[in-house]
Amino acid sequence: MSGWQRIYYKLLNLPLQVLVKSKSIPAEPAQELGLDTSRPVMYVLPYNSKADLLTLRAQCLAHDLPDPLEPLEIDGALLPRYVFIHGGPRVFTYYTPKEESIKLFHDYLDLHRNHPDLDVQMVPVSVMFGRSPGREKGEVNPPLRMLNGIQKFFAVSWLGRDSFVRFSPSVSLRRMADEHGTDKIIAQKLARVARMHFARQRLAAVGPRLPARQDLFNKLLASKAIARAVEDEARSKKISHEKAQQNAIALMEEIAANFSYEMIRLTDRILGFTWNRLYQGINVHNAERVRQLAHDGHEIVYVPCHRSHMDYLLLSYVLYHQGLVPPHIAAGINLNFWPAGPIFRRLGAFFIRRTFKGNKLYSTVFREYLGELFSRGYSVEYFVEGGRSRTGRLLDPKTGTLSMTIQAMLRGGTRPITLVPIYIGYEHVMEVGTYAKELRGATKEKESLPQMVRGLSKLRNLGPGLR
Repeated sequence: MSGWQRIYYKLLNLPLQVLVKSKSIPAEPAQELGLDTSRPVMYVLPYNSKADLLTLRAQCLAHDLPDPLEPLEIDGALLPRYVFIHGGPRVFTYYTPKEESIKLFHDYLDLHRNHPDLDVQMVPVSVMFGRSPGREKGEVNPPLRMLNGIQKFFAVSWLGRDSFVRFSPSVSLRRMADEHGTDKIIAQKLARVARMHFARQRLAAVGPRLPARQDLFNKLLASKAIARAVEDEARSKKISHEKAQQNAIALMEEIAANFSYEMIRLTDRILGFTWNRLYQGINVHNAERVRQLAHDGHEIVYVPCHRSHMDYLLLSYVLYHQGLVPPHIAAGINLNFWPAGPIFRRLGAFFIRRTFKGNKLYSTVFREYLGELFSRGYSVEYFVEGGRSRTGRLLDPKTGTLSMTIQAMLRGGTRPITLVPIYIGYEHVMEVGTYAKELRGATKEKESLPQMVRGLSKLRNLGPGLR
């Protein structure tokens, strides 16, 4: 890199040092992904962005990985250590020439043909500023599309502290050259596969676009199952069809989540402070396996054990910081009180009654809503025990929601459904005093705002939270 280039990148990096606070996923990319830094390494990024490149560079230097700005020298030739799959947009346009990346891939493959001992590791990297999926009828949000220069500036300014660098397992160009050849067609296929990889990775991190609630309700009302249930409701209760339909809409309002990325961001900051006060650390295991499932297009259903109200907050927080979409969470209707209910809805909670018995319309609406979540590709979380364990032992499972999951799969879902069991262990459960009283015969106190306020007094360090 020439002296002028160094000055140029240093000047560009000055505002990024203030605006951007990114994290690496995984936390230790070389060790967790088995990256051999003794062999040549090149980085592949989806979009031509100097902000992305410098953000990647900061993480590479922090984790003792090769500097992407330092070129690779092979047989006396200097080659860029990074390649953008899409050529860069101009300041006001989205023009994206792709031939540059294909040519560079071809050059690297050609070097492997001439040097049998050469093995360059190609590492795909996504740099994301913000993770809002956007609305179905609105404009696609920054993580899901290329930004021109002006848009990128505002995205970095506003979302720089909600950014991450996602490293993927490396691809051996030696193996590619030996198995598939080194001509330009192989370079084109390599670029096409990389584009598909980045699209899947963005979907795993951001999730599908969100529908307007009214559009979602209209689609549910149009389903054959709910239409039949509405007719049965009108006939059995001797009410008009319009009144029965209003009852169905009221149930949808009671059940449905109202996912909000802005609320996720705000709560993330609050929970970060809370966990630092409550716990000495959070240990996370096997996150890479879940990321791979999400990347491979699986519909993920998280099935954690349930010991504390902290469980669903802690799990969503951990998944968010592992670069995954926080799930839609089945929450007991007892938590639907002001102000917790509206907040939980915006964090992805959908509410479920303790029993469906004797209410065909409710059971049909809930089943169709859950099936719609699966068909749209949202990850879902529910506690198969039904409620919190007061003794620390696992409770016998309640299979109702699980059976609905299987029914949704059998109805012809296009994606495989994977159940991910999760153990959440604590050195000390925050509600232990309440549980002890209940085990001695005290009546369970209904969740309410005063109870939630009293719980704030328990925010003291409880040791490690372990997952």
